[in-house]
Amino acid sequence: MATKMKTRASAAKRFQVTGGGRVKYKHAKMRHILAKKASKVKRRLRKAGVLNATDSRNLRALIPYK
Repeated sequence: MATKMKTRASAAKRFQVTGGGRVKYKHAKMRHILAKKASKVKRRLRKAGVLNATDSRNLRALIPYK
């Protein structure tokens, strides 16, 4: 009987797998000290980021059932 893998809770909270298998994440630097950041930067950071293939492969091991 095969054993189940454990999902890393911290990774499960921070990353989401899209329908096509790519990994989405929220950009950093948007929590505080926003007054000194340019509107253009804040607008760009608002959008979700997508991990590259190498990091994505490593992360999928941490969230096997997502």
